[in-house]
Amino acid sequence: MNLREMLRPPLVAVDVRVNNWQEAVHYCGRLFYLDGATEEKFSDAMIRVAIEFGPYIVVAPGIALPHARPEDGVVKASMSVIKLTTPVDFGNVENDPVWLVVALAAIDDRQHIQGLAELAAVLSDSRNIDRLKACQTPGELLDVFYSIPLGG
Repeated sequence: MNLREMLRPPLVAVDVRVNNWQEAVHYCGRLFYLDGATEEKFSDAMIRVAIEFGPYIVVAPGIALPHARPEDGVVKASMSVIKLTTPVDFGNVENDPVWLVVALAAIDDRQHIQGLAELAAVLSDSRNIDRLKACQTPGELLDVFYSIPLGG
């Protein structure tokens, strides 16, 4: 699945206010659940994974990629993205505070690889990071993520 198929408009929010990283992860999980992409328990599973394995989910300065296993309630491969009003710490000294949370709900070990590759292409370009920081609406955020050619 490509990024456009995984990151659908109902799964994007901007100006999200949270008090801590757990609330940020739960917010992403709630978007999944409301879209029918996961079961409700997936949010707690993402938090459990982050606690169990540590803040490695903060993959770049200011960007976190929470996820859990397919068997934790994934219905369809998806990504949700929230841009926080005020960044929060995830406990990663090098990359905190986090202002962009991109949650991954993978259905298996393979189907999401294309989408992740496209996500990496977007996030590895500093111009895209600047554009994402400037976004005021979910549509603007999607425009940045959809700006790369299909297929990476």
